[in-house]
Amino acid sequence: MNVTITPTKLHGSVTPPPSKSQTHRLLIAAALAQGESVISNVALSEDIKATIRCLKELGAELHLDGSTLTVQGIGANAMSPLQKLALPQMDCGESGSTLRFLIPVALAVRGGGIFTGHGRLMERPLQPYFDLFDEKGISYELKDGVLTVSGQLTPGEYRLPGDVSSQFFTGLMFALPLLKGDSRIVLTSPLESGNYVELTRDIIKTAGVSIRGGDLLGGQTYRPIQETVETDWSQAAFWYAAHALGNELIVLGLNPFSLQPDAQVSTIYLQLCQSDDEADVDVSQCPDLFPALALMAAMRPGSAVTNIGGAARLRLKESDRISAVVEVLTKLGVPVQEFDDGISVTNVWGFSGGVEIDCHNDHRIAMMAAIAATRCSGPITLLGAQCVNKSYPAFWADYEALGGQIVRS
Repeated sequence: MNVTITPTKLHGSVTPPPSKSQTHRLLIAAALAQGESVISNVALSEDIKATIRCLKELGAELHLDGSTLTVQGIGANAMSPLQKLALPQMDCGESGSTLRFLIPVALAVRGGGIFTGHGRLMERPLQPYFDLFDEKGISYELKDGVLTVSGQLTPGEYRLPGDVSSQFFTGLMFALPLLKGDSRIVLTSPLESGNYVELTRDIIKTAGVSIRGGDLLGGQTYRPIQETVETDWSQAAFWYAAHALGNELIVLGLNPFSLQPDAQVSTIYLQLCQSDDEADVDVSQCPDLFPALALMAAMRPGSAVTNIGGAARLRLKESDRISAVVEVLTKLGVPVQEFDDGISVTNVWGFSGGVEIDCHNDHRIAMMAAIAATRCSGPITLLGAQCVNKSYPAFWADYEALGGQIVRS
């Protein structure tokens, strides 16, 4: 689907969708538990659909009634009879979280799995797991976009780099407490996106699993949970960007004390919008904010330059997200320099119109361009705008409800 947007100011209040990061984790904890869990305020983005699909393959039962998801867990433990069944076939869609979280979980619960994906998913880094599998004697093969993993996770030390993705830590944190003995995850380089690990730790503890420092005690079982998913700060960032561009918006439903790493957007927003001094922003702990922050930087007050770094991992997302952001800003007439791990943006007073923007099958690029359209000199067309369904299926409906003028084709 292509979307042509006629520039107009947005106004009103908006509630972003439920947190995708929190939903993934709550559903996995519930699926591993013995008994029935209830998760409220669930939105079926494409990524969450992928996790639900895969958890059903592992043996969990999930039923959606409105926005409430009831989960009958599999009662995973070290002696699970499910390990004697055939390897589950798990279609992870385009969700990196689904794939990386569930590889070790499937090993612990079913002795492995056959994983597939779409888009660039199976090209995204998995080497930290492969290095561990070589060390632990676990078989794996990635061929023609299909990853087959089989073997038995064993208790012990698991060494991981911290600068590739925190998702590898989350996957192991879910799986290792199910083993017969204790385990430990050891960092081999500084951890980026560390708050995502804290989010995982918090949910695991909610499900009754104990973690002592860096130690993951074995022989544990997950207990059922009843939780409500928070509003998503990473999606709220685009509405913050809209406000920074002069749109009269109020963003509702956010938890100011959230463990979501992207809650930092409220602080960075103030840094960028209340000063015309040169600014340096490090997104190594909150990389998903990069497109929204780049847009804020492009229309800061005064004659400000903004340097956004720590984003090297974004080259391996749904798109090369650094290059895609540079492409969008350049088409909009914004002076921008690209570096290996980020960009330097010089602000402007308005954006060019009459251009087509390729969304690169990247939900965050599409949302960035849509918000930018509110300050363009003429209509712009977004190619492949349906990609917002990956994380925010209601985005275009919310955009129109705020007064946005779009034509779908």
